[in-house]
Formats: sequence, structure tokens, C-alpha cells
Amino acid sequence: MTATIAESTRLTGQMLIAGKLVTGTGQEIRGFDPANGTLLDPGYRYGDEANVDAACAAAAEAFGPYRATTSEQRARFLESIAANLETIAAPLIARAVAESGLPEARITGEVGRTTGQLRLFAAILREGSWTGARIDPALPDRKPLPRPDIRQRAIPLGPVAVFGASNFPLAFSVAGGDTASALAAGCPVVVKAHDAHPGTSELVARAITDAVTAEGLHPGTFSLLFGSGPGLGTALVTDPRIKAVGFTGSRSGGLALVAAAAGRPEPIPVYAEMSSVNPVFLLDGALATRGGDLGRAFVGSLTMGSGQFCTNPGLVIAVDGPGLDAFVAAARDALSQSSATPMLTPAIAKSYASGVDALSAEADLVERGADSDNPVACRPALFSTDAPTFAGSEVLQGEVFGSSSIIVRCADVDEMSTVAAGLEGQLTATVHADDTDLDAARALLPTLETKAGRILFNGWPTGVEVGYAMVHGGPFPATSDSRTTSVGGRAIERFLRPVAYQDVPKALLPSAIADGNPDGSWRRIDGELTRD
Repeated sequence: MTATIAESTRLTGQMLIAGKLVTGTGQEIRGFDPANGTLLDPGYRYGDEANVDAACAAAAEAFGPYRATTSEQRARFLESIAANLETIAAPLIARAVAESGLPEARITGEVGRTTGQLRLFAAILREGSWTGARIDPALPDRKPLPRPDIRQRAIPLGPVAVFGASNFPLAFSVAGGDTASALAAGCPVVVKAHDAHPGTSELVARAITDAVTAEGLHPGTFSLLFGSGPGLGTALVTDPRIKAVGFTGSRSGGLALVAAAAGRPEPIPVYAEMSSVNPVFLLDGALATRGGDLGRAFVGSLTMGSGQFCTNPGLVIAVDGPGLDAFVAAARDALSQSSATPMLTPAIAKSYASGVDALSAEADLVERGADSDNPVACRPALFSTDAPTFAGSEVLQGEVFGSSSIIVRCADVDEMSTVAAGLEGQLTATVHADDTDLDAARALLPTLETKAGRILFNGWPTGVEVGYAMVHGGPFPATSDSRTTSVGGRAIERFLRPVAYQDVPKALLPSAIADGNPDGSWRRIDGELTRD
């Protein structure tokens, strides 16, 4: 990094707009330590529309030179951010732990995931197929009409607004997957930090800004803002210079941004990851052979991180019988011994408590975890109901963010299939099956394909691997656009659009589709995938 570690980790309580420290003039917020209930210094003040204007103007100015950088230049930039984060790992982890109440091991892993995402997109840039290069050579002698020379590549959309998530202070926030994939695509980024971790956000923003400077990029390539969602957030999404939005959060927040973006004179895409209960289907053979083990493992997944994961298993669906009874007994016992752990913020804890109260009014309580004197602690809860009651209740089908789940007892396999068919869109759907269950699983799979972005067998949905094949998305309301993913190599596609070049002079062709393949990347020439 260009500054010493001490300089780079000194918190100022300011925003970073195109490389400059800017003090907001609005409401003051502070980081909150949920483990001991204390506010953290320094204070951060919300920005206003003038700050949004400055950040978006700088991003628009940066777009031309930044989109003109080579894949190698952008790859080095992403790697520079990753290296900077590793350099400040110790103070960064300490601050994130203090602002989230999450254990040090979890945050340490999240640093690795964040830097891993950045390096993944660096590798994708160097490999080159992300450009989608296609060439249909001219056929001047074709009858009855000649074919022109047509070539295609993907280009970046423009400046992108990214909204940091509450539950991942690093991996889904300032330098998280949305930012990494947008920067890889060639799009400048303006981040609205989440109020839950302002200090962590400033530290990460400094690491990115230092990388911008070190790589000689336009300072408007990155900015960090603080502000309310309805105020600054809406102003950011409706600014005409912003061309796409990445969001991870609540359904209400995501839909508000979708509506704001759709209402612009020039509507833009909002890639919002919002709401999911992540159903788990327990098939008869698996329950018969390992119902108790499944019950204990389920509670481990349910209570991990106080249940503050978008992939938390909030729904269990199975046919009633002895196997399910064994599962419930084991889950009850494990849950009764689970401790109440801090939630991220008082607001999240209050919302969780209200959600559990609502479930209590419509389903039977199976067990609660231990209580706590900490007012922001999450006390785990497990409920049970039958299939008809579940199908008739919007409350039972909705997401409760935290360690709560509902067991739906079905009369038979047909009723379980009916429950599956009635579910909303999900990020994940899990099936536990033994070899004797394969016919039942085969019958269920087509329905799950229409309901979820990721289908997993004999595992648990918490934990999203960052790789080339991962899909972290799904039909509405899991996301606002089921065709995309916010995790994995294909996330870059959200911030690109195809352009065709017809009979363009060879001297003007971009390198991705130029003769001789100067980038050495995979291209589809006359329908054939080749590197020649």
C-alpha cells in the first residue's frame, strides 16, 4: 500500500469520493458492538444529494478511461486490492468483529473469501472468454445474398451503484462480489456502505482507493458514501449516470430500489438478492437410516452465525413418520443446548423477535434455544405445522432473518410435492436422500429446478462456494432477476452488454475480436469455439 498500515487503518469517520475524504453533514451513525452493547468511535455523518452528484460525476468521468484499460490492467488492479486487504488484515478483522459480533474465525474466513473473489475475477479477465467474442466471417459469394463480416463482444454498462449487505461486512459489502465483478467488467463503482459496519467499510474503501492510485487509474473509479436507503440510496439509483445496481438485503429494500430504477426516464437493471427460506426436503430412506444425525446437523446449520445468512435453512419438509420423529427429537435436543448469540444490530434483533412471535401464533413450537440477557441476542426457535396449514399461511411461508425454522409434516410424497410446487422462488433447495430415495428425488427435481438457483444433495445450504460454477440467485423473490448470479464467475455478466460490429474496418476492431486473436482468448468463429 502507498501509506503505512497505521495511516491506512486510522479511521476518520469520513466518506471517500473519488479519492478525497469528505465529511457528511447529515445524521450521525456509529458502529455498534452487539457483543457488549457499546457504540464505537468515530461517528460517521450521512452524505446528501450533493455528495451523490459528486461521486456519480466522478464515476462518469472515469468510465471512458477505465473501460479502455486492458484485461491485464484490471486484473492487476483487483489483485492490488486483494493484497492491500491482506496487508491490513489484523486491524480489519478486529474492527469487523467489533462491529458485527461475529467470531474472529468467521471474519478471518471472510477476508479470505473477499480476496479470493477479487483474484477469481482477475483470473477470469486473463482467460478472456468473458468477452463473449464471436466472429461470423464475411461470405461475399453466398447466394442469394452475401453475408457481411459480423463480430460481437461484450462491453461494460457504465458506472454501477453497489449497496453493502449487513450480514457479510466484507464478502458482500464494499469490496465484495458486486464490486469485484463490476470492476472486472470495466465499470466504475459507487458504494453505499451499510450502517452496521461503517468503520469496516472505511478501512476497505481506503484499501481500494490506494489500489486505484497505485495502478494509475482515474480517481472516480471508486467512491464510498454513507446515507439512508430512502434518501441517499434512492438518489444514487435514480442518478442518470448510474447504469446498474447491485444489492443484497431485505425484500422491501430491494423492491424499493427496483421501483426507483424502473421509474427513471432511462430504466436500469437492479440485481437484488432479497428473500429466501431455503427449503430442505428429507426423503424417507434418508430419514430411516440417519434421521437423528440429520436433526443434529440441521441445528448446526440453523444456528450458525445466529442464522443471519441468506441461505439459512428456514423450512424443513418431510413425510410424517418414525424417521421424521427421530429427526425432530434430535433437533429438539440440540436446539435446547444451543446458546443465544448476538445479532448484527438492534434493528435486526427486533425484527427477528417480531418474526418469531408471528410464527408462534400460527405454528406449534418444538423448541427454543437458551435465553440471554443480551437484548440483541438471537434465541433460536423451531416450529412445526402440517402441510395444509402451511399452504394457507403467508406468515409461515415468509422469511424470518435469524435462527428460526419450520418443519412441515406431510401426509405422503404427493403432499410433499404439492408443498414444493407452491413455494416462492428460492436461493437454494436441499434434498437429503439415500439410494432408496432416488426415484422420489428424480420426481422432485424438475419442480426444484423451477424454484431455486442452487440445488444441493446431502448437505446444508449455509456456505456458498466462490467458483466458476456457483449460482447464488434464483426466481423472485430470491432475486429480482433469476437469470443472474451474485456469486461466482458469471457474476461479471450482470454488468456487460453485447455489441455487434458489422463490416468495421480491421484497424478499428477491438482486440477481443481482431484478426489474429491478439488477446489469445477463446472465441467462437463461424460457430466453432477456438483459440486460433
